Parts: sequence; structure tokens; C-alpha cells
Amino acid sequence: MEMPPVHTRKSLQPLAWLYGIGVNFRNFLFNKNILKKRSFPIPVICVGNLTVGGTGKTPHIEYLIRLLAPKYRVAVLSRGYKRSSRGFRIVESNSRVTEVGDEPLQLKRKFPDTMVVVDGNRVKAIEKLLTIEKEERPEVILLDDGFQHRYVQPSLTILLVDSNRPVFEDKLLPAGSLREPLKGKERASMVIVTKCNPDMQPIDFRIYTNGLNLFAYQDLFFTSFQYGMARPLFPELQEEEYVLDDLRKKHVFLVTGIASPQPLADKLEHKTYNLYTRFFPDHHAFSEEDILEVREMVASVDVDEDEKIILTTEKDATRLRELPFLEEEMKKMLYYLPIRVSFVEENDKELFNQKILKHVRNHQTNSRLPER
Repeated sequence: MEMPPVHTRKSLQPLAWLYGIGVNFRNFLFNKNILKKRSFPIPVICVGNLTVGGTGKTPHIEYLIRLLAPKYRVAVLSRGYKRSSRGFRIVESNSRVTEVGDEPLQLKRKFPDTMVVVDGNRVKAIEKLLTIEKEERPEVILLDDGFQHRYVQPSLTILLVDSNRPVFEDKLLPAGSLREPLKGKERASMVIVTKCNPDMQPIDFRIYTNGLNLFAYQDLFFTSFQYGMARPLFPELQEEEYVLDDLRKKHVFLVTGIASPQPLADKLEHKTYNLYTRFFPDHHAFSEEDILEVREMVASVDVDEDEKIILTTEKDATRLRELPFLEEEMKKMLYYLPIRVSFVEENDKELFNQKILKHVRNHQTNSRLPER
């Protein structure tokens, strides 16, 4: 396998050096305990990354919810990126995306029995969660995108790295996409290489194993995405679902505002003869002008309407559902594609599950919450 190319901006390298000085100094202050970290008497599992852009945090949070929720009361803590509200807020299924953020709302609607909260101050948020009555108090907290939020000391840290952009070939912002130097990976308990080809060969594993050069105490796993059936965004108007192979003769219009849309586009190119794309920035707030542009793109293809489908992601679907200016005809065409995490090697799935469950079990045994 050829290593995926990592495009960096050499002209911005001087700014990256300055940025690196600031990040290294901040990490130094935390490492020397000058800036204080808080640990808590509850398992806090952090899922984060070293880079800006999508590494698949939300699908991996979903995997952990499915694993832990049957045994424990789970809470997900997110900052609620791009929300208009401030401070601590409990996400409800009927919350507005502008109030809580698209990913927290997606998680809540998908797992209504799981507590989801947003707060930029993670320490205060966890303190507040621990004041809940014992019968409803979370037993495990999943810290979403908290790798650089070092004021919280997780009990276990899972670092995600995108197989399509090897971090060991990347540069610091703004020359590359690294939020901090690669050395930061040493804080991780586990590292997961995400978005892998399910048919990885032994040489592929060696490339990433050697490139990451982890310590003996760190576990390395490889995951890929499994795509589910394309589901209607507005099932009250359109009930039919499609498996990906059903899209072969459809004209598929991929409309999405996520950090890394190309892997999804590449997947769809193998599933349909007719793919059209319109990519927006990550977490994009769709405007009337955007929807008009999409409508014009769809109308420009001269085939019957029932041969067209507008496809988007689950995260985008959370935002698109709330648009008051979507016409009924477009609503009938809109579908979203759910994804699930799958381990490339089946034995790794069992090993990963065992390690997570053992960590939570041991942490609860050794740390009992004070009674109210």
C-alpha cells in the first residue's frame, strides 16, 4: 500500500514553529503541574485526536455507548461546537441544534436513554454531574474531543488518528493539521487508526505500527466504517430505504458539511454510476442560498425525479431537519447514511471491549463516589 499523501503548506512553517512554541509551553505547564489537572472518582474515558478535522470521534463515542450502556449509566460530555448557548446544558431529544450543537443532538436522538450534556468548562460540568442524585448519577463519563482539554485528567484516553492522513507525516498548524506535536500521543492509553480499508494487508499494519512507534503500555487498534442503509430524512413523506447497492442506477447527489467528505465520496463512486457532490465546511449552517444551489444542481440533471436521491450524513441530517425553508419535493429526496465502527481484525474487537469493560469495572471498585 502506498502511504496516503499528506499535503502541508511549507510557506506557513514559520507560523507553525511559533504555534509549536506556545503549545509546548502549555503542555510543559501541565506536565509540571503548574497548570492543575483534576481527576474524578468516576471512570472518565476521553476520545480525542491530535489533528483538526474528522477522525471519526462521534461513531467511536457511539460504539462506546453501545458497549457500556447495557451495564452502566453513561453520560457524554461535549463542548457543543458552534452552539449559540453558553455554560452547562443538558441535551434533550427536542433540543435545537443551534442551542446544543449537531453532534451532541445526534447522539441524544440516537440514544435517548443516555445523558448528553454540553459545557465548555469540562471540570465544572463533571462536578455538576457528580451532584446528581445517586440513582440517576452517571457511572461512566465519555469525554468527547477532550484530548487537548488537559484540565481534566481522564482515567483512560483513546486517541484517534485518520488512516487517510498519517499523523507521523503531518505538520503543526497552520502548515499542517496537527493541534500539537506528535509527542502528545504519549498521553494516550489506546490509539485507534480509523477509516481503514477493511481489506488491509499485513504491510499496511506495519506501516502504521512503525510510524506511530507507540510505547509498550499503549494498545493499537484499527477500525473501519460500515455503512448502513440509506434512510429517509423525513420518513413521514418517504418510507423507502436503500442498501448501497440499490443506488447503482440512481443519480446520487452527495451534499455534506463534514471535515473529511472524500472517503464517503470515494465509497459512493463504487456504488453508483452517477455521483454529484457539493461539499460545505464542517458543521456548516445551511442557508436558503445553499439549498437553492443544491436544488439547481439536482434540477440540472435531466432524468425523472424518482431516479434522483440527495444523500447526506447523520451529522448533516441533524441540521437539515430543522430548516424551515426546505420544500416538500426536496424533503422526499433527502436521505442520510448511518455508519458504525467495525474493527478490521475481529479479535481486536473482543480485546478492545474487554479492556474498556475491565477499566470501568476496576475503576469503580477502587473509587467509590461519596453518598449524598
